[in-house]
Amino acid sequence: MKKTLLAFCLLSLQAVGLTWAQTNPPAAPSVPATDEYFGVKVTDPYRNLENLTDPAVQTWMKAQADYARQTLNAIPGRQGLLDKMKEFDARKAEQVRELKIADNDRYFYLKIRPQDQQPKLYCRDGYKGTEVLLFDPEAFETGKVYTVNSFSPSYDGSKVAFEISEKGAEVGTLRIMDVSGKKLYLEKLENTWGVGEWLQDGNSFTYVPLNGRDVNEPTARLNTQSLLHQVGTPPSQDRPVFSAKLYPTLGIRPSDYPYAYYDRDTKLLYGLISSVDRYQHIYYAPVAELARPKIAWKPLFKPGQEVTNFATDAKYVYFITSKNAPRQKIMRMPVAKPDVATAELLVPESPNEAIDMEQLKVTKDGLYFVRTKNGVEASLYFVAKGDKNVERIPLPQAAGTITLQTKNAESPDLWILPVGWTTDRTRYRYTAATKQFTPEPISSEAQYPEFADLVVEELMVPSHDGVQVPLSLVYKKGTPRNGSAPVLMVGYGAYSISANPFFYPPYLLWTQQGGVFAVPHVRGGGEMGEAWHKAGQKATKPNTWKDLIACAEYLVKNKYTAPGRIAINGGSAGGILIGRAMTERPDLFAVAMPEVGCLNAIRMENSPNGPVNVPEFGTVAKEDECKALLEMDAYLHLKEGTKYPATLITAGFNDPRVIAWQPAKFAARLQASNASGKPILFFTDYDAGHGIGDSKQKQFETMADLLAFGLWQTGVPAFQPKTSAMK
Repeated sequence: MKKTLLAFCLLSLQAVGLTWAQTNPPAAPSVPATDEYFGVKVTDPYRNLENLTDPAVQTWMKAQADYARQTLNAIPGRQGLLDKMKEFDARKAEQVRELKIADNDRYFYLKIRPQDQQPKLYCRDGYKGTEVLLFDPEAFETGKVYTVNSFSPSYDGSKVAFEISEKGAEVGTLRIMDVSGKKLYLEKLENTWGVGEWLQDGNSFTYVPLNGRDVNEPTARLNTQSLLHQVGTPPSQDRPVFSAKLYPTLGIRPSDYPYAYYDRDTKLLYGLISSVDRYQHIYYAPVAELARPKIAWKPLFKPGQEVTNFATDAKYVYFITSKNAPRQKIMRMPVAKPDVATAELLVPESPNEAIDMEQLKVTKDGLYFVRTKNGVEASLYFVAKGDKNVERIPLPQAAGTITLQTKNAESPDLWILPVGWTTDRTRYRYTAATKQFTPEPISSEAQYPEFADLVVEELMVPSHDGVQVPLSLVYKKGTPRNGSAPVLMVGYGAYSISANPFFYPPYLLWTQQGGVFAVPHVRGGGEMGEAWHKAGQKATKPNTWKDLIACAEYLVKNKYTAPGRIAINGGSAGGILIGRAMTERPDLFAVAMPEVGCLNAIRMENSPNGPVNVPEFGTVAKEDECKALLEMDAYLHLKEGTKYPATLITAGFNDPRVIAWQPAKFAARLQASNASGKPILFFTDYDAGHGIGDSKQKQFETMADLLAFGLWQTGVPAFQPKTSAMK
C-alpha cells in the first residue's frame, strides 16, 4: 500500500468516530471516598461500586453489559470471525489436554470434540487402549453444566479425584471415582480450589478447602488448612495436617495456602506454604509422621534461597534457583540429608538462555530440562544419571516452547510437545537409548493452509532506559511497511510468567485482515530469567508498561503501523499493563482491551484474592510498596477531559481472582473522563468468572468481541458499522 491507501485508512478512522451514534448507557452512581496513604490523599469517586450487592450498582452494571453486547453484536465481520473459529475447531476430531499417566500405564485426560462445549474426563489403558468416558460434566445433572477444573489419579490408577464447578467460579466440589466400575463415592468435599495429592496407599489424599464459595467474602481464603481425607469416610472426619493453627512457628501467614502432599519418589511428606511468590517455602517430614498428632517438620527450602521449582527421584532432590544466577541454575542434594547450603551445582547458569522453571523432569535415565533464549527459542537438555555432563538434545522441529511429560522417576518414558507461533503442538516420545524421537500424538492433527504464508519476526527493541526488550511479530508475507497495518499487541508481564510462543488460530485471524500480531515480552515476565521478573515488580513495575510503549513506538518508527492503528490487549494482572499504557500514552493507541483486569491496584488487598498477591505487587502497609501500588493503579491515573482510546473492559461476575468491581470502577471513571468521543464499553458476564472453565462457545465469543472491536476501531474497512446499525 502507498500513501494514498494510508490516507484512506486515516479517513476510515475518522469515519469510525462519525458512526458512533448510539445512546450512551446511564452514568455510574458515584459516592466518593477519600483515603490517605503515607501523607498522600487520594479521592476515589466510585468507591460505592465495590458493593456488588447494591441494587443501584447492579442496575448500572447490567445496563452497561446490555449496551456493550448490543454494540459488539452489531459490528460487521464479528459473525464471520465466529464462523471461522468454529470451522477451525471442526478440523480436529478431538483435542486432549492435562494428560496424567498412572503407574499401571493408565492414561487419564480431558478431551473435547467439536460437538462438546466442555472437556470430559476419560481414561484408557496404555497409549493404544480402549477409551472409557469417566465423567461428562454436561450430562451429570439436569439443567446444570459443570466444568472439570482439575483431576488427580491415584498412583495405581484405581481411583481418580476430580473437582467440578459452575459458571467459572473455580471454587467447587471434589468427587472421587472408582475407575473400574465408574462408581462415584458418596462423599462430596465442598469449597475446594484444586485437587489434592494421593498417598501411596491409594485410599487417602490431602487437599485444601476454602472457608466458603462466595467470591466476595473476604475471609473465604484466609487461614486455610490442609486436610487428610480417607476415601469412603465423611468429610467431617478429615484431619488437619498442615496449618498456621497447628504450626504457628512455621511462618504461615493468614493469606497463604498451606499444602501438605506426599512425594512417592522420596517417600517424604512436604508442607508447601503457597502464595504468588515464586520462591519456594517448603518443609518436609517422613510420611510416617502422619500417624502422629503433630508432624516434626524440617525446613527444605526458604524464600531467601530463591528456589523456583524442584523435582525428585529416590536419591536426589533437584532444584532450580536464581540465587546469584539471574538466568537460573540447577543444583541437587541427597534425599537422605537435604540441605541447600551443601547442595552441589549440577547445571550452571547459561550466559544467554534462561531455564524454564516449569519444565524440570526426572526419569530413570536422568534429568531433563528446557532453556529458552529471549523467551521465544526453546532447547531441550539432558543430564544422565551418574554424570554431570549437560547434553543439548537436537529437536525434531524448531520450537518456541517445549512442554515435557513423564510417567514417573522410575520409568524411562519422556514425551515432548514443541509448539511455535505458526506451528501447532506436536507430541513426540523420546527414547534416550537411541536418541530418537517418535511421533505419538494424542490429539487429532489438522492443517491450516491459510497460515502458510505467515512470517515470524523476533526483534530486540530498546526500552525507555535502553534495556533491550524481545518483541515477537507475526504477519502475512508481503504486508506493506508503510504505516498502514493494524497491530494487535498482547501482553502480560507478571509473576515471572513468560509469554512463550503458542499456537492459537483465533489470534492469527488478525493477520488475515492485513494486520500484525505482536507480543512484547515486557519486564515482570520470566522470558529473560528471574532478573527480568524482578525488573517489573513492585517499585520497578513501571518498566512493564513502558516496555510495551517502547515496542509500540518502535513499530511506528519502523513503519509497521501508525498511531491510531494499534490495539492493546491483556488480562488479569495484564490489566495493569494495559491500563497504565493507555493512561500514560492515550495518544499512541487506537484501542485498549483489558480483560478481567486488575485496574485499581491500591484497593487490591480489599478483595478476597488480594492479600495472597502482596508478594508480587506490594502492600499498602509499607510506604515504598504503597507508592508502587499508587503508581501502577490505572484507575487513579485517569484524568478528566483526556482523549482516551476506544476501550473494551470486561469482568466476570463470579471471578474468584479479580473481583468484578475492579474493572467496573475503571469503566465508570473512564467513561466520565473521556473526551475523545470513542466508545468505552463495559461488559460483565454473569455466567463466567476469570475465563477459566468457560464453554467453548463463550471462548469463541470472547475472542470475536476482542478482534471485531479492535479491527473496527483500527479502521479495517470490513468491520466498519453503518450508522443506522449502530443507533
